[in-house]
Amino acid sequence: MSALTSESRLVDSFETRITGIDSVDLDKLHALSMSVAWPHRREDWQFLREFGQGIAAIDEIGRILGSAMWFPYDDRFATIGMVITSPRLQANGAGQWLMGHALDQVAGRNLGLNATRAARRLYLSLNFVREAPVFQCQGEAIAPPDVELPPSVAIRPVEAEDLEAIVELDRLAFGTDRTLLLTQLMAHSKGVVLVRAGRIEAFSLCRRFGRGHVIGPVVASSDADAIAVVHPHALEHTGSFLRLDTREKVGIFADFLSRCGLAVFDFVTTMSLGDPWLPSPGGQVGHRPKTYALVSQALG
Repeated sequence: MSALTSESRLVDSFETRITGIDSVDLDKLHALSMSVAWPHRREDWQFLREFGQGIAAIDEIGRILGSAMWFPYDDRFATIGMVITSPRLQANGAGQWLMGHALDQVAGRNLGLNATRAARRLYLSLNFVREAPVFQCQGEAIAPPDVELPPSVAIRPVEAEDLEAIVELDRLAFGTDRTLLLTQLMAHSKGVVLVRAGRIEAFSLCRRFGRGHVIGPVVASSDADAIAVVHPHALEHTGSFLRLDTREKVGIFADFLSRCGLAVFDFVTTMSLGDPWLPSPGGQVGHRPKTYALVSQALG
């Protein structure tokens, strides 16, 4: 076993060991994310633990010093997320130690992650490749401008029977079947679908997260369709904190977010190890759906 993935090591004068993240008290995980100013609530941590797997670094007096999670969608692809080390340990190699364990668990899969500025150097050292920025748009929502739909288009709430169509749209946009994740998300979210000629062609989900609500995923084949399925959520949460993570930096969708009060607050960088995660810039042809908003930075 290499030093990178040893089960314990001396960190900041304390013997630190690896434990399964499911065994860690949620309050301690919440405190860990708060220590790096991440907005995750206890409930957000629990949702991630129900869907994914992970590890935590714990010292000999019971303090949680770091975490790393992975979310395998199938035997070929997984995302990495919730890689946190407490601020005083970030220069002591704790992040690389945790990532070594995570990478062992997902060996053989293509990987994707969204790297904060603080973590980008770590992932580059592990041979991850930059692909695209993700813009964290958030703020107190402003009543959105009216959206006029063509006569052949209808917007309605998501129904349980829509799951199959939603999964297929998401698969085309994301590249991997996420039936389990979307099933769980629909149980925790309000959703909207856009129906054209009797066929679901766009959808959005909105759920409690962090300081308020987050909209995501959003999948559509055009900016206009994406705006149409985001509009009801922005309207419902006018005056409240709202967030949406998107790779759309310019264009009418980005402009619409700004007019809803969702300014760019920060950005992360989508990175991959193995095959590229995102379609090539010229790969979106015709009316092929694409992801306009992520589920979250950890889940993609």
